[in-house]
Amino acid sequence: MQSAVAALNSQVDYILVDGIHSIPTQIPQSAIKKGDTISPSIAAASIIAKVTRDKIMVEYHSIYPQYNFARNKGYGTEEHMQAIKRSGCCEIHRKTFRGVREYLSRES
Repeated sequence: MQSAVAALNSQVDYILVDGIHSIPTQIPQSAIKKGDTISPSIAAASIIAKVTRDKIMVEYHSIYPQYNFARNKGYGTEEHMQAIKRSGCCEIHRKTFRGVREYLSRES
């Protein structure tokens, strides 16, 4: 989030964070636990982020077809977990996520 805010091209007056932790910035902000259920702005941003991410994952499918990102969008489905067991992790896997992290610890 800090990187995203730093990369903005427009002036920001206030930040709403969906979570309990604020980000290091001088911009005034509120961290709102379960903010997507309370704030229409956070809920809308969450939907936009998910749709955008899902489109990106479909594009990654052409690079990493063995994971079937077009179908599972990178979520921890049984199919995706089996693909990780078969093929290992690729560079876009989040190494701290459950299922990926455990696989990496078995590789060591």
